[in-house]
Amino acid sequence: MPTPTDARPAAEPADFVDAASLVRAARDQIRNLTVDELDGALSQPDVLLVDVREPAEVAEGIIPGAISVPRGMLEFHADPTSPYHLEELRPERPVILYCKSGGRSALAAATLQAMGYRDVASLDGGITAWEQAHATTDTRG
Repeated sequence: MPTPTDARPAAEPADFVDAASLVRAARDQIRNLTVDELDGALSQPDVLLVDVREPAEVAEGIIPGAISVPRGMLEFHADPTSPYHLEELRPERPVILYCKSGGRSALAAATLQAMGYRDVASLDGGITAWEQAHATTDTRG
């Protein structure tokens, strides 16, 4: 019987793509905003700021004015034909997404673009960059 020290990681299939590669590819096809660019964008009418982190993360703090749409429900909340659709999410509305550091929001922005959303961006560095620049978040609990 094999012991735990005999265990070897399974070989990855030749066509395996890791999460970091997916994030890099998403960042290459979307608009990435700095905190300063986000500040400017938020002064524009009808811009929707979306936090794609999990509810437990959002409870620790959210950028003021953002709505919470967990990454796992994004496609359903963004799809006008879905029973889970959120009225705030409309393909013609400018949408800026963020997460903790920018990876999940980059993937989410690429997904919204693939769904036909025309004006989508991701906050590079996520809420971590926002907090470093502003040191303010709203808390929800």
